[in-house]
Amino acid sequence: MGSIAAIDEQSIGPIVGVALHAAHRVSSDLTPMFALDEPTRLREEDPYTELWACAGDVRVIALRSRFEVDLNRSRDRSVYGGPEHAWGLSVWHEPPPDHVVERAHSLHDRFYHQLRVLFDDLASRFGHFVVLDVHSYNHRRGGPAAAPEDPKANPEVNVGTGSMEREFWAPIVDCFVETLSEQNFFGRTLDVRENVRFQGGYLPRWVHANYPRVGCALALEFKKFYMDEWTGRADPDVVTEVGRVLSRATSAVRTCLARM
Repeated sequence: MGSIAAIDEQSIGPIVGVALHAAHRVSSDLTPMFALDEPTRLREEDPYTELWACAGDVRVIALRSRFEVDLNRSRDRSVYGGPEHAWGLSVWHEPPPDHVVERAHSLHDRFYHQLRVLFDDLASRFGHFVVLDVHSYNHRRGGPAAAPEDPKANPEVNVGTGSMEREFWAPIVDCFVETLSEQNFFGRTLDVRENVRFQGGYLPRWVHANYPRVGCALALEFKKFYMDEWTGRADPDVVTEVGRVLSRATSAVRTCLARM
């Protein structure tokens, strides 16, 4: 069946960077089943987020495309159904056969087992841990020539905190948002706001349900201002700079976490 995720302990510490949707790979038998072409699938994935997950002491990178198994949805919803489950897109020529769904569910189970082993260890060693659940999102869905969507409703960085005990984790959330918002970013600051477009998906909910007052999961959605979402081409300087400011904010969180 192959691996579902790579876990890389870059240093000893309680912060985990996770990139659930960076992968583009799918099992070879799925390709003829897709009604979507490869560029369309890539457009809905989160390229470069695997680089930003390096801000964590531990990096977790999913190795399968969300179109094979979406690890940020519950097990029963981890294989996309009709267009209402996939941004209005028809993913499959026909509903995927049972063996495809069963394989996806098995991958989902294995992934969350890996996380449980990792998080149990971090909780034992440090008492608390923070998960940076790194994603990106499209803001030009009208087409390659369409104007970007209204920035008032589409922050450059959306920090999702909808499933956490917000008052308890306020020192961590406020530290992260404030530090990221204050960083110099090519002579300006980033627009960082909380729960505007997204409040967080299944991974943060799972963390907060299974590790109450121990695990804090920040769902980070970076608007694709760093790339052309229609061609897939990124500005490498902007990608690097996002990684720099994210690492600075993560360092501040590490200090705040040590005080809890």
